[in-house]
Amino acid sequence: MSNVEAHPAEIECEHGPDEPVAGRPLLETITSREVPLGGPRAMPVRRTLPQRQRSLIGAWCFADHYGPDDVTVTGGMDVAPHPHTGLQTVSWLFTGEIEHRDSKGVHATVRPGEVNLMTGGHGICHSEVSTPETTILHGVQLWVALPDAARDTPRNFEHYVPPVVTLPGASLRVFLGALAGSSSPVHTFTPLLGAELTLEPRAEVRLAVDPAFEHGVLVDLGAVRMAASDAEHLDLDRADLGYAGTGVSTLTLTNRTDEPARVVLLGGEPFGEEILMWWNFVGRDHDEIAAFRDAWEAESDRFGSVEGYSGTVRRLPAPPLPNARIRPRRTPPSTRPSDAAR
Repeated sequence: MSNVEAHPAEIECEHGPDEPVAGRPLLETITSREVPLGGPRAMPVRRTLPQRQRSLIGAWCFADHYGPDDVTVTGGMDVAPHPHTGLQTVSWLFTGEIEHRDSKGVHATVRPGEVNLMTGGHGICHSEVSTPETTILHGVQLWVALPDAARDTPRNFEHYVPPVVTLPGASLRVFLGALAGSSSPVHTFTPLLGAELTLEPRAEVRLAVDPAFEHGVLVDLGAVRMAASDAEHLDLDRADLGYAGTGVSTLTLTNRTDEPARVVLLGGEPFGEEILMWWNFVGRDHDEIAAFRDAWEAESDRFGSVEGYSGTVRRLPAPPLPNARIRPRRTPPSTRPSDAAR
């Protein structure tokens, strides 16, 4: 999915300390902001990453949550061919379908419960259109930043249908990484976790997780309590993203309602590199981003072209670059300082 804001901000993310900060794991709530996703009627999405509060969870650098969206009212999704560099896109739907076309020549349909991961390292472009059969569109679009050693990797596309794993009080689909005995074969370039978890009414689920990971719990339906220890918890409402820093070996999720609740669980080792995000590009400095933009506007072979898209515009033009460079935005530590250090 494209970031189609007319004036996207440059977001420069500087990694935290090389040595972990001694102390208790950090818990915090990241609230979403509403962003219009282009088009004449502008389907709204709820963006939780990146935020000024926190730009990254592991290598997860972008999270849009949308729907349930009645496409007869909003017009649905119609995103013309647009570029990406230095990242992987992860599409996960709850309801509806999206037609995907890219410059690798892939023509695929994104369906509920099936993950589609597109790698746009050196450069790729793609289009996304909700299908004519779709009446309600509902899902998440996620980006993963590629580490420096892999960010020039060739374009690629993977599709996987994760099995449903039944837990006491919940069901689980692991689309990236491994959790609760289930693992995904989809390739990522840093250790990651991505899963959908549906909680039964009033159910509590304890998940053994990797303490080397940061974790985020994005609430899609209902209201959920997230606890990383016996003493601390967050009460999360719909569209909130709960963050738990490193050092957590068990996450406890409790459905606070009498209806089923659904969350998307993200995780990964802290991303130890400084990146710059602007529009649909992930790079390392302002000049590199400017070069990516120039290459897209010149219709360079770096991105290729999409065949078969028939929207109202042939391709999305890049927005103008900001007039000034910005200072680095430091990613906060993932743990609280110890009492002795304060």
